Amino acid sequence: MKVRTESRKAAIVEAAASVFLEMGYEGASMNEVSRRAGGSKATLYGYFPSKETLFTAVVEQYAMSHLANAVKTLQSPADDHAKLRNMLLQFAESVLTVLINDTTALAVYRMVVGESGRSEVGKIFHESGPQQCVDALSRVLRSAMERGLLRESDPVLRASQLLSLTTGECDSRLYQLAPEPLTLHQIKVMAEAAVEMFLHGACVAHG
Repeated sequence: MKVRTESRKAAIVEAAASVFLEMGYEGASMNEVSRRAGGSKATLYGYFPSKETLFTAVVEQYAMSHLANAVKTLQSPADDHAKLRNMLLQFAESVLTVLINDTTALAVYRMVVGESGRSEVGKIFHESGPQQCVDALSRVLRSAMERGLLRESDPVLRASQLLSLTTGECDSRLYQLAPEPLTLHQIKVMAEAAVEMFLHGACVAHG
């Protein structure tokens, strides 16, 4: 039996990404992925037992990596308003940097939007990244509420609201033919606007 390797797995995911992006989720076939990856179907299924698991791997590689990096910025608990604000700013900037300037991630998002009404692709996408991000962010916000830094509320709802504020200005890029990349300064301005709006509504008022 051949030993599985990370390099072979990565090659399959790369080939699958090209197939999904060209043909969509429903139109893509494991046969075509196998052909482009240059191996047998048996080898392909040895790594990924279904098209669903393969698509999840593509999403995690090309569209969710930025959320994993963003989540890493949320690891340290914040014990004052300044630390909380800085943490949320780093989170927002990390999310926006790839959402705005990574063309492959943008293409994956577009595919998900187009396929969501016809298959389970939207659910797979959501559970593979955005939901995990909301869960991690909600834990940080719950801790901030317990420390008296934020008003008591549903932390999951607040996490979803912050994520929506963060991505609100770049959602329109999904519908543009070839959106221009933005500078780091522009991204920082967008992140700060989102975080300030969130904190203005969520912070405990001080008399």
